[in-house]
Amino acid sequence: MSSAVDTSKPEPDGGATVAGVPRSRIVVASMVGTSIEFYDFYIYATAAVSVFPHLFFPKGNGTTALLASLATFGLAFVARPLGSILFGHFGDRIGRKTTLVGSLLTMGIATFVIGLLPTYHQIGIVAPALLALMRFCQGLGLGGEWSGAALLATETAQKGKRAWAAMWPQLGAPIGFFLANGLFLIITLFLDHDNSSPDLDGAFLTWGWRIPFLLSAIMVMIGLYVRLKLEETPVFARAVARGEKVKTPIAEVFKTSWRQLIIGTFVMLATYTLFYIMTTWVLSYGTGKTPAQGGTGAGFHYTDFLVLQLVAVLFFAAAVPVSGWLADRFGRRITLLTITGFIMLFGLTFGVMLNQDGMGNARMLVFLAIGMLLMGMTFGPMSAVLPELFPTNVRYTGSGIAYNTASILGAAVAPFIATWLATSYGVGWVGIYLLIAAALTFIALLVMKETKNESLDDVGV
Repeated sequence: MSSAVDTSKPEPDGGATVAGVPRSRIVVASMVGTSIEFYDFYIYATAAVSVFPHLFFPKGNGTTALLASLATFGLAFVARPLGSILFGHFGDRIGRKTTLVGSLLTMGIATFVIGLLPTYHQIGIVAPALLALMRFCQGLGLGGEWSGAALLATETAQKGKRAWAAMWPQLGAPIGFFLANGLFLIITLFLDHDNSSPDLDGAFLTWGWRIPFLLSAIMVMIGLYVRLKLEETPVFARAVARGEKVKTPIAEVFKTSWRQLIIGTFVMLATYTLFYIMTTWVLSYGTGKTPAQGGTGAGFHYTDFLVLQLVAVLFFAAAVPVSGWLADRFGRRITLLTITGFIMLFGLTFGVMLNQDGMGNARMLVFLAIGMLLMGMTFGPMSAVLPELFPTNVRYTGSGIAYNTASILGAAVAPFIATWLATSYGVGWVGIYLLIAAALTFIALLVMKETKNESLDDVGV
């Protein structure tokens, strides 16, 4: 912990530095880490649809292999709450900086190893087992990453601009998504891969898919360089000086902040459900065979659909700073209540927007753009809202558990449930599923108190 931190009084409201560290470095450190982490996470999500069903889960029909791959995709979401407990313990005990380095390494090493794994055709059932293990480790790393990055931003923010500061790590999600899917698009085009009729002996499925996983090592090294130059956050330093550290943060958070855990989990539910419907599920649906071809998808060419997603994610990125500004201007609660209401309305459009009759690029792009715009609006304030619910001595643990428990309820099962609903009852029911998740979030927001004017030093007191 830096001796430069004055623990006797709160940080001044303005200034270009925090504890001698330029604010620009804090912004970069909070954003670059989450960009890397989400890049790692999304390349797996893309491969779960386009690669792993062929190379790691080849037995049975195509739908069975896809569901098996998506089930492994969901394994990381089970690991994420465990990661939030593990890294949250150290984040609340020894500090934010050191813990953020550990979470980044955990995620990065697991992603790199996936790029080296032999396939089912080479070593049999051991291949999907190793893939599942690495996916679990990815989940552990991301489980500790988000809350640490959010605290780095919020605990160094200027007065009245906490949601704006907290939106920077949220930008890591669209940046990571753009990098991951953009790289997959370039590789598939360069290697002439057609996901609708994949060539198991072609260059892409032989070695090309490994490139995005292996390149993550370079990004991790950049992230480590930035984060090792940080200092501890002033809010945490002041809590330590006041003797507020607890021996077991996990026990303390369930004892004193269980209500906030429940509220925070359901506040995040719609966000997670929306995003993984709009990315992982819609990719499998958009590129799946049409009813005329014996399937239930929309029949888009794989590369064409990736281009549409990459355009749509720009709406996600543009909405994040807008929602951060709105949350500071009008408050977290009213901003998110309004956005969640629009998400419920969006769920009612699925049956019309995704109707396969006359489905073309324009209609699909409009659908993706609306979904991604709403995603940016609901995701932007979250790294301010969840930390503001918890006191400093359990903030890393509490915000991480809420965020990542929501990932199980909202994200881990979303692609699986959406695939089953679309196959069994039609795509309109996928929208109803989203509406129900958003309604639960709406209720949680009604119960949640406004946190805009809360001091992070006084939360829970």
